[in-house]
Amino acid sequence: MKFFTKEVQIACVAILALVVLYFGLNFLKGLSIFSNSNSYYLAFDDVSGLSASSPVYANGYKVGVVETIEYDFTHPKRIVAKVGLDKKMRVPEGSEAEIASDLLGNIKINLLLSNNPLNFMAVGDTLKGKVQQGMITKVAEMLPAIEAMMPKLDSILTGLNVLLNDPALANTLHNVEGMTANLQQTSTDLHRLSASLGRDVPRMMVKADSVLGNTQHLTSNLATIDIASMTAKVNQTLANVEEMTRKLNSNEGTLGLLMRDATLYNNLSNTAADADSLLKDLKRHPKRYVHFSVFGKKDK
Repeated sequence: MKFFTKEVQIACVAILALVVLYFGLNFLKGLSIFSNSNSYYLAFDDVSGLSASSPVYANGYKVGVVETIEYDFTHPKRIVAKVGLDKKMRVPEGSEAEIASDLLGNIKINLLLSNNPLNFMAVGDTLKGKVQQGMITKVAEMLPAIEAMMPKLDSILTGLNVLLNDPALANTLHNVEGMTANLQQTSTDLHRLSASLGRDVPRMMVKADSVLGNTQHLTSNLATIDIASMTAKVNQTLANVEEMTRKLNSNEGTLGLLMRDATLYNNLSNTAADADSLLKDLKRHPKRYVHFSVFGKKDK
């Protein structure tokens, strides 16, 4: 009787297909067909979508995959994930595991390695795990605050709409445009003034230097004047004036008598009066004082 009958051959092919399918699925999941990893355990309170075959990263490099996930019924709210890490991977004591997700929703585990180069965890030890606060979680936490801000934001938008529709705003913008034009004109005038000063200031400096030179020359001339001699002459002149004033105030000299003697003043006044009367009489009766004759003087 032949052993490899048609039925045996079909059974062998089916078994081989199942084996290939098993290892193919594990390969597609990222699991090693031949064990080349060390097993560690990660304890979480919440796995947040973590599943078997999820990758495990250390400093951004893939070092293993999640093999199984089991709920620890002896410790409520505790879920243990078994991960297979590369045998070359050494985990320092005090390290932790963190479940993270990207914007596309892909879940992975990041190993947060501690700075402990001397002590390492043994194969089969358990690491403490936690869940990273992703962007979606943070947005969800911010939603209550955003909802509380909505009424205020609506009020602000309403006030802004009223302000934009106010005609005074258009007038203000028009005035601002006019002010801008005035500022441009002022800037142009200042530029012209600056250019004028650039031309005139050097000439002014030359004139200032000339005036300074003349001032220095005048100062040197003043320095050569004999102040003592001039002061003596001024004092002498003042003394002469004082002497003349004293004589005028006294009865000495003609001027003093004229100013101080009342009799001489009265005589001069009387003489002036007589002279005035004589002139008036001379004008009225000139024949009394002057005689003219064509034929000569007759004997009386």
